Amino acid sequence: MKSTLKFFLIFFITLFIIWVDLPEEIKDRYHLPKDIKIFSFKKEIKTSLGLDLKGGSHLVFDVSTNNIKKEDLEDAISSARDIIEKRINFFGVSEPSVQTLKTGEKYRIVVDLPGIEDVSSAVKLIGQTAQLVFKEEKIIKDEKLATPTAVFVNTPLTGKDVKKASVVFSQQDGKPQVSLSFTPNGGKLFAEITKRNISKPLAIFIDNMLISAPIVQQEILDGNAVITGNFTVDQAKKLAIAINSGALPVTVNLIEQKNIGPTLGVFEVRKSVLAGIVGLFTVLLFMILYYGKLGLIASLALFIYGAISLAIFKIIPVVLTLPGVAGFILSIGMAVDSNILIFERMKEELRKGKSFEIAFNLGFGRAIDAIKDANVTTLTVAFILFNPLNWEFLPQFGMVRGFALTLAIGVATSLFTGVVITKRLIKFFYKI
Repeated sequence: MKSTLKFFLIFFITLFIIWVDLPEEIKDRYHLPKDIKIFSFKKEIKTSLGLDLKGGSHLVFDVSTNNIKKEDLEDAISSARDIIEKRINFFGVSEPSVQTLKTGEKYRIVVDLPGIEDVSSAVKLIGQTAQLVFKEEKIIKDEKLATPTAVFVNTPLTGKDVKKASVVFSQQDGKPQVSLSFTPNGGKLFAEITKRNISKPLAIFIDNMLISAPIVQQEILDGNAVITGNFTVDQAKKLAIAINSGALPVTVNLIEQKNIGPTLGVFEVRKSVLAGIVGLFTVLLFMILYYGKLGLIASLALFIYGAISLAIFKIIPVVLTLPGVAGFILSIGMAVDSNILIFERMKEELRKGKSFEIAFNLGFGRAIDAIKDANVTTLTVAFILFNPLNWEFLPQFGMVRGFALTLAIGVATSLFTGVVITKRLIKFFYKI
């Protein structure tokens, strides 16, 4: 019973990996599903290509923070990044990447826009500093419409009139709220607006996008207000940062631009795939000629390794760049390291006159330490290159990170296939 369940589990996992690895063209031709659906969860499975392979625009903006107080600096940078990302998503750019980098005392925002080749259009897309405005509700009566229409119209109150937005907690129930404090002129404008809008919404817009529309409870004369609602702490913090983006504007200046055409990407992908095929078959040929039947088993494990790695790339998904493809190709050569160490240990035991089964068990047992040390060393280097904590003295760029990520996935997968799958295959074919 246990062996039957194990067989069916392996069988279904194999089918799942094959389905994930199938090219999108084949899925379209045979009308196969292209995403995973489990209740309300839905995830599309596809190969994600980076900017250098898909084509598009790479932009680097220098952020001027001269007029920002030190204590407000992080919020201002975060606000600028969020606003740029919202603008890009609003225009429907596929899979954009917006990152903030710090070099010394300088801040920069790096924007990758796959599918956009015209850099000038991309710069126009990002636009200028975010504009925050407060709008009040106005009822418009149209003779053509049976019922009046409510619209929001601008008030004189803007982001420059907001001194600070911050997260506070209610003294009554402890729920998070957003506190607003206005400049003297802003306080006067706010008092006039709240006086005429009691029990009506006062909407807050950034870049003509509504971010909140609290109801005015009473006239506010002291220039301080509180936005209440069923906020979580995270929601209240995001709202405060969004409001501060209008009160804490930063100037962004384009300092680097790069336009990458998709033709270059296709050409480079073909060369990379060819290099991968040549490298793979070279490794397979060496293993088969040198180790014979054991080499054939290792080659089969290598194909399994490739299928599992590709499935992981699609499921996460990993955005493949040229360096990322290079990291995967490099891991192909490293994928047989574990097998070579094990086979050489086995040959040593066989030369001592021990049976194949004993040599097999000793070979695996004594090679594990060397395999573990080699893979841990490579994974450590990949971790440093990926730099998940964004340390300034280490690489912070997507291309390097793409190489590190695919290399780490390849090494971890090869460790699994080299030790676990190869061991099971040898036991199966040699009837141990």
